[in-house]
Amino acid sequence: MSGHSKWHNIQGRKNAQDAKRGKIFQKISREIYMAAKSGGPDPDGNPQLRLIMDKARAANMPKDNIKRAIDKATGTGGADYEEITYEGYGPAGVAILVHALTDNRNRTASAVRADFNRNGGNLGETGSVSFMFDRKGYIAIAREDLDVDEDQMFEDVIEAGGEDLQTSDEVFEIYTDPKAFADVRDELQKKYDLATAELTMVPQNTVPVPADKVEQLQRLIDRLEDEDDVSEVYTSADFPED
Repeated sequence: MSGHSKWHNIQGRKNAQDAKRGKIFQKISREIYMAAKSGGPDPDGNPQLRLIMDKARAANMPKDNIKRAIDKATGTGGADYEEITYEGYGPAGVAILVHALTDNRNRTASAVRADFNRNGGNLGETGSVSFMFDRKGYIAIAREDLDVDEDQMFEDVIEAGGEDLQTSDEVFEIYTDPKAFADVRDELQKKYDLATAELTMVPQNTVPVPADKVEQLQRLIDRLEDEDDVSEVYTSADFPED
C-alpha cells in the first residue's frame, strides 16, 4: 500500500466523529434496515447485515437501536433507499468518494453538490475518481503494551489470510481482500485486541494537504459527513501531523 498511514488520518478525525455520535447511529440504523430488508433479519444467513451489526457495536450503538432497525425492515412498507456514490475533488486536488443511502436522489445530489461548491471542491462525473480507490478490509492493532514484533505480526496476518501489513511506532495496520475481511478479523481477534476493523475504500496514492488548505478541506469533509443521506466519505488526503 502506498501513501501515509490510514491510522494517522483516522486518529485526526476521531474527536469530530465522537461529536456526531447521534447522527452516526441514525446512519447505521439506515444501513441495518437496508441490509435486513434485502437479505433477511438473521445475521447468520446475511453476511452484509452481520458486518453492519459489527460496525454498530464498534460505534457503541445500543442494542435496542439495532433491534428497532431490523424490526422495521421486517415489517410492511417502509422507505425504499438506493445506494449512490458521488465523486469529486476537494481543495489541493484531493480525490473524494461519497457513499449515500437515499430515498430522494435529487435532494441528496443537490446537497452534495452544494457542499463541494461552497468549500473549494468540484463534483465530478461517475468514474472520475473511483478508479483511484480499492475496496479493502482494514484492521488496526495498537502497539502500546503489546509485546509482539513485526515479524511475528506478519506471520499471524498471513496465517489469518491478510494481504498486507504496515507498521508504525503506534500501530500495526492490516489490509485484506474484502471477501476475506470477516475471517481475517475473527482470526486476529483470537490473539489481539483490535483498535479498528472495517471495510473501507483505500486510495492507491495519497495527496499531501498543504497547511493552508487543511481547514477548507476539513470543512468540506465535515459538511458532507453531516448530510443525513451520506453514509461514508473517503478521501485521498494525507493531512499533516501537526
